[in-house]
Amino acid sequence: MTALFATVVDMVRKEGLRPAPRYDGVDALLADARSRLDRISPRAAFQELITHEDVLVVDIRPAAQRAAEGEVAPSLEPLVIERNVLEWRFDPRSDARIPAASYDLRVIVLCQEGYTSSLAADALQSLGIHRATDVVGGFAAWRAAGLPVAGVVA
Repeated sequence: MTALFATVVDMVRKEGLRPAPRYDGVDALLADARSRLDRISPRAAFQELITHEDVLVVDIRPAAQRAAEGEVAPSLEPLVIERNVLEWRFDPRSDARIPAASYDLRVIVLCQEGYTSSLAADALQSLGIHRATDVVGGFAAWRAAGLPVAGVVA
């Protein structure tokens, strides 16, 4: 055992620190994130969006993907916040937060197929936004369900 490793082990023992979890691949990481989420269908997301005021659907896909695949209809007022800044925009403690940022806000995260959005929603929950979740199947499932979209070439 190297001296540095021994020092770290001693610090962990003395301070009661736990090392970050390690996963046997990205599938295990995803499964762990999803174990903390109450994921919803595209139709359930749509229903929440049109019946509750404190619900935001957030599309985290990059601009090129939204341009190629389409977007949630603007009439539903989805937010577009790309994945690389999501936590900063929703953390109520962040100087870069959006005005709506709140620990009680219902945030429904949407990516293309529902993988990245699960990791993103779990990250929001880790920040204390306890009602964050994502859409099973992502935007592709939203579009396939016949829900309102824009920018889709037939």
